[in-house]
Amino acid sequence: MDDPAAGQGPAPAPPRVGVGWTEGPFLTYPDGGGERQFVTLQPGRTMTLGRGAGCDVQLGWDEAVSRVHAQLEPVGRDWTLVDDGLSRNGTYLNGERLTGRKRLRDGDTFVLGGTSFTYRSGQRGRSQETKVADGMVTVGSLSPTQRQVLTALCRPYRDSSGFATPASNQQIASELYLSVDAVKTHLRTLFQKFHIEDLPQNQKRAKLVERAISLGLVSRREL
Repeated sequence: MDDPAAGQGPAPAPPRVGVGWTEGPFLTYPDGGGERQFVTLQPGRTMTLGRGAGCDVQLGWDEAVSRVHAQLEPVGRDWTLVDDGLSRNGTYLNGERLTGRKRLRDGDTFVLGGTSFTYRSGQRGRSQETKVADGMVTVGSLSPTQRQVLTALCRPYRDSSGFATPASNQQIASELYLSVDAVKTHLRTLFQKFHIEDLPQNQKRAKLVERAISLGLVSRREL
């Protein structure tokens, strides 16, 4: 698909803000070196996200991201995430593939390629929406060992094979030098965090892998 920004020259980069900044909507995401970035969303201005040089938020290090992957459009005081077929690999919002457009709520997480973004509205008095987002699993909500177990569980998917199966408890235990019982305990906790503990036993592990990768909690680069 043609790059809408082609021929217009590089767009000026939006201002970045510090960790303590809370006024107005912004995005936060890790760059290619793992450093946390903050980008303001400017009122009245559609923003493009992608690998191309003309994008407002440029993800040149992420090969799974299209040249122009998605857009953010202002709608009143809110922002809408848009992927109308712009990307090859899709955009995932709160673990579900985005089709068309959807209004963002404070705390929503969306993934482009292997890069995970969090949207913050910067608006006060929206406790109901914030409460909805509080149940979202983020990297910060996992302990270091839980994340190691999650990454090891996903390891067989490093080649994006549709025939892969999650790592066994013994494989995870051997990789992390944990007991099998410890691995089981961590997995039970992860099933609860992702609200999949009631799924049949033969489905829970694969669903956990699917959620972890789609939410950007485990990237293909780590596998």
